[in-house]
Amino acid sequence: MDKIRIAIVVSEFNKEITYRMSDLAKENIYKQNNVTLTYLCYVPGCYDMPLIISELLKRRNVDAVITLGAIIKGETKHDELIANSVAKSFIDLSLKYRKPVILGISGPDMTLQQARDRVEIISSRTVVAAVSMTRRLKKLRTQGSGLSTSSKVIV
Repeated sequence: MDKIRIAIVVSEFNKEITYRMSDLAKENIYKQNNVTLTYLCYVPGCYDMPLIISELLKRRNVDAVITLGAIIKGETKHDELIANSVAKSFIDLSLKYRKPVILGISGPDMTLQQARDRVEIISSRTVVAAVSMTRRLKKLRTQGSGLSTSSKVIV
């Protein structure tokens, strides 16, 4: 099976949370067979991720990008604006480059404690999603487009 090459983009904002997420995601990647971390990039905040992600997705040695961040609720709805904008841009980039961009950002409308409580689950789920989606895409792309009367299930 082909090696899966993953990049991680981490927000420095709320770094007490996001750096722990990054450490756990790296541990999960290193436990996987045929999976490697090719890039680990830090950006000031979640809003700054799309540009770096775009550059990573252009590279042949990146099959998927994991994003890690924590958008904490403040006194305004700024958290909702950031979360919605970022999530939409991740979808657009994934479709443009035909590679998974995995949403590993907690929030919006989340307290600091809620973000802390979700560090482990988000970190592990992002790695599982990146590996799973990459494998499924590779399998789908190698099966060809031959017509048949039976359905094919890609797992």
